[in-house]
Amino acid sequence: MKFCVLMGSPRLNGNTAELLKPLIGELLNRDCKVEYIALADKNILPCKGCYACQDVDGYYGCVQNDDVTHIMNVIIDSDCVVFATPIYTWYCTAPMKALLDRHYGLNKFYGKAKGSLWQGKSVAIVATHGYDAEYGAEPFETGIKRLCEHSNLKYLGMYSVRDEDNLASFQTENSVSGAKGFAVQLLNKLAER
Repeated sequence: MKFCVLMGSPRLNGNTAELLKPLIGELLNRDCKVEYIALADKNILPCKGCYACQDVDGYYGCVQNDDVTHIMNVIIDSDCVVFATPIYTWYCTAPMKALLDRHYGLNKFYGKAKGSLWQGKSVAIVATHGYDAEYGAEPFETGIKRLCEHSNLKYLGMYSVRDEDNLASFQTENSVSGAKGFAVQLLNKLAER
């Protein structure tokens, strides 16, 4: 299985990165391939809304010259995409939102080109947040669920941990075992397909 883990935190060694360590470790221990992309290291321009990508058959086709085309190619080559983000103001971080807005070229629904470059892929969320999960992370989860419906993706679920003691919140036995368990859950759901 191939996983694309998109880490949306601007803090490369912060809470979200810490929570991902046991999850990625478990995936690697089970012989999965994991492509970890820290979005803070990438040049991700906002979508121009130009629709040029909608007239390009067979590949992503955005006219902007940034890192998004490479990221989209990694997504296309993956079985499962994990959107990992801290929750800021009830949604993902700005780099992740910009990347999500740029998904248009993966769906050829609005121009001369037809089809989807990622239809049938699986999607999951790993989130860190200050409020309880339902209040803090549910708006982002709702957005991703709707993206999955629109793009014919399979939503596999969300694992999240509340920040109650900074980095230590994500190093507890419960947090670590939960992240490992979520990795196993993802693999089990992927095996069912």
